[in-house]
Amino acid sequence: MQRRHRLSRSRDFDAVYRQGRSTSTRFLVLYWFDRDEEAAGEPRLGLAVPKAAGNAVARNKIKRQLREVWRARIGSVPANRDYVLIAKPGLSEAIAANGFDWLGARVDEVLGKAAA
Repeated sequence: MQRRHRLSRSRDFDAVYRQGRSTSTRFLVLYWFDRDEEAAGEPRLGLAVPKAAGNAVARNKIKRQLREVWRARIGSVPANRDYVLIAKPGLSEAIAANGFDWLGARVDEVLGKAAA
């Protein structure tokens, strides 16, 4: 995932959390925030994987997998928005049991709830 598609600054995350909307599923929480016209552009994603999701190796693996799923869907998500995707505990085990395609379906599910 290219740098221009990522949220990296704390103030960007804070803006999404404070001013954005959210939806959740069993394993994922999605926050999104419509940027103003001056900052218009492609959608950006920030990832948050808490320590409860596992050790550093497990958390980084979840982040890599979520980035890959997002990269495949970047053309279909609305532009001019910032997103923060939060993994809930148990996601790592569920991915291991159900596979990478299952993770893609879960991301599609939470994006669908956000679009509704």
